[in-house]
Amino acid sequence: MKSKNNPSLVVERYTITDRIAHTVHAVAMLVLIITGLKIYTGWDFMSFHSARGLHMIAVPFLLAVNWILIPYNIFSEGHGIFGKISHFTDHYIFGPKDATRLGGIIKNFFRKGRYPAYSIYDEEKGHYETKLHPLMKILIVLEGTAIFLIAVSGIVLYKLDWSLFGLPIASWILSAGDIIAPIFGMGSLQFLRALHLLLTYWFVFELVVHVGILEFDPHVWKYYKAIFWSGKEDLSDTHYSEFVEKYSRFDAKEHKH
Repeated sequence: MKSKNNPSLVVERYTITDRIAHTVHAVAMLVLIITGLKIYTGWDFMSFHSARGLHMIAVPFLLAVNWILIPYNIFSEGHGIFGKISHFTDHYIFGPKDATRLGGIIKNFFRKGRYPAYSIYDEEKGHYETKLHPLMKILIVLEGTAIFLIAVSGIVLYKLDWSLFGLPIASWILSAGDIIAPIFGMGSLQFLRALHLLLTYWFVFELVVHVGILEFDPHVWKYYKAIFWSGKEDLSDTHYSEFVEKYSRFDAKEHKH
């Protein structure tokens, strides 16, 4: 995909490992939601044992992607420790600039002002300043927390005496549940089962927000192609994106003198 006017506007948005991580994450999450609800509700489209088997196959893929591959992708960007920290905060932490963008998005909803760009590429630096919708930066933190909690609660639901390297992990989780569960008038196992189901509904909600609201816009479909296939973004399409040209800030300073 090339921009006819300026080929340099076509940049790499996602590496091959980014695309693999996102695709595996999406497939594993869908399998876990569908099979998890089948296990809980008893839907008739497959047997309980098949659903449980698929559920347990999808779990290590989801955890490996989120706890190994995605962190690797994030921290392989940037030069030096401070560069990596800067890359992480710019791309994944909701900050003042994101708050400003989110304010602009809300104003746009009420037909006041243009929808602000949230995919900003700096040609001089040779990388993105940011490429996530500001709301997604909030959802990422919530999703990471939810994945951790649903994995922890899932251990107990899988096996009450599950251990790792001789460590009684499931027993520790149940003990932690004994501290929290009485607040809700539940036993530890009952609380963990309810938490697991609640988090499943959270992922359904997040899926609706992520795909059905934030990206249910033809102008955003270019990002689907980038994340699942090409990895490239053509910044000559200025819907939600901005291209900061090389030396543009320097030239602007010169014009002031």
